[in-house]
Amino acid sequence: MSNLPFSEAAENNKEPIARILRDVFRDVRKVLEIGSGTGQHAVYFGKGLPHLIWQTSDIAQNLNGISARLEAEATSNVLPPVALDVAIHPWPVSNVDAVFSANCVHIISWPDVEHMFRGVGECLAEGGLFCLYGPFKYGGDFTMASNARFDTWLKQNDPASGIRDFEAIDALAEAQGLRFVEDYAMPANNQLLLWRRRSATNGAMHESQG
Repeated sequence: MSNLPFSEAAENNKEPIARILRDVFRDVRKVLEIGSGTGQHAVYFGKGLPHLIWQTSDIAQNLNGISARLEAEATSNVLPPVALDVAIHPWPVSNVDAVFSANCVHIISWPDVEHMFRGVGECLAEGGLFCLYGPFKYGGDFTMASNARFDTWLKQNDPASGIRDFEAIDALAEAQGLRFVEDYAMPANNQLLLWRRRSATNGAMHESQG
């Protein structure tokens, strides 16, 4: 399997992330993964969470690599990848119980981050969960000096990329009816952020009290 696409970061963080997902996704049935990349997370989480149906997705140029990994490490509950460009609406997947994405929002442009949250809002079922993994800033500050260096490196490669502010991300989530639930500290100065989609009833109550 040496010819398969591989990410050392995904290999290192898959089990710490899985420990959280085993709890937060225990009542979830179908998950959409945005930016499945090498497919390592999908295969690992699919095997470790056999009650789930895990839908992989990515931009078209990455689909062959994901498909090759799924074929090599056959996991019946992990579905073949669909082409998903976050900026093209509507997305090809809808009405999912949860959405997961790792190490995407600091790579794509801010307009695409906005598109991502719009798409999550459109495809996530009432009461559904959104898990977002990666490095974030808080109040404009980096959590560690190494994250500041990483941000500089990102911007040197692509000025549109960069570590995002938690507050700006949470504002996008709130605009889509997502209520922030938890911020899990993860290894290597990363976070796993969790939101839950408000029910229509709760949303109406919130508006009437606002």
